[in-house]
Amino acid sequence: MTKRCLIPIAFAFLMLCTPVFSEQPKAYILSGDYPLAHDPSIAREGNTYYVFTTGASPDGGQLAVRCSTDLMAWKFCGHVFDQVPAWIREASPRTRDLWAPDISYFQGKYHLYYAYSTFGGNASGIALATNETLDPTSPRYHWNDEGLVLKSVQSDNFNAIDPNIVLDDKGQPWLSFGSFWSGIKMCRIDPITGKRLAGDANLYALASRAEPAHPEPAKPGLPPDWGAIEAPFIVRHGGFYYLFVSFDLCCRGTHSTYRTMVGRSRRVAGPYVDADGKPMLEGGGTQLLAANSRWLGPGGESLLQRREGDLIVFHAYDARTGKPALQISTLTWKNGWPHAAVGSEGASK
Repeated sequence: MTKRCLIPIAFAFLMLCTPVFSEQPKAYILSGDYPLAHDPSIAREGNTYYVFTTGASPDGGQLAVRCSTDLMAWKFCGHVFDQVPAWIREASPRTRDLWAPDISYFQGKYHLYYAYSTFGGNASGIALATNETLDPTSPRYHWNDEGLVLKSVQSDNFNAIDPNIVLDDKGQPWLSFGSFWSGIKMCRIDPITGKRLAGDANLYALASRAEPAHPEPAKPGLPPDWGAIEAPFIVRHGGFYYLFVSFDLCCRGTHSTYRTMVGRSRRVAGPYVDADGKPMLEGGGTQLLAANSRWLGPGGESLLQRREGDLIVFHAYDARTGKPALQISTLTWKNGWPHAAVGSEGASK
């Protein structure tokens, strides 16, 4: 399973200690160390939630970890690496920070896929770290650097960033990834090694942005803005696979235009279509999250599937400061499609 409740908890405990979700999605009011979170990925072990985020940690490490027992009060509780691994510094000397972690659990251990790159380029790579536990107080806690999973080079028509793992209905892990260029791709993963499955060199195309009639030319070395699609995340629900993606542009403060879109398919490798039946490979996507007056550019999403109700976590930019912050909403389902809320000053818990 990926990014969902990873340890069974007694039903009676859930009924006593967790909120009851209504049909309308609700945004959580957060406190503590939730600002400056970007590209959050969430998992739960025991009664603690862990969120992994892009970039440097306040303590100087890479891929900061925040934790909470109630989804509202958050604190920093460490990082994955003390610094960018030496092999990445050698392979990509311009890389300063690690990006877009994705936490999942299979084969008896946690798998953290993450990316290295430089902004706007597609000479990128996706790598893997593993751990037996997410609890930093446990004697079993140690992140093992498993190295490179796949990479892209300047001549490729894809970008190997923003990884996400999903297990299909037979337990086979698949890795989706991608940003700009020709869109979102997928490959099969060996469940034992966590790397690409030997003998399957296929890249499956999942989603892309439709090219406009008069596109703006790209700046040298950068993709055109009309190709703005990234941050894939896939879950299984009700007989479908749902592909969540971020359209448009992140990382521009109050000028960020990210919005979160979704489509679905009966097969993990697609084809995915939106609620109107438009293929996501032709620019389709049903809007799930959009800016409001308080929070701009909601995207970089991940989901946590729980018995007591699904959650979506994402980042959005403060309309007053332009700084990113963690956002959490319940995810409700109606007529086969998900619904979520972007926070506001008056958001409900």
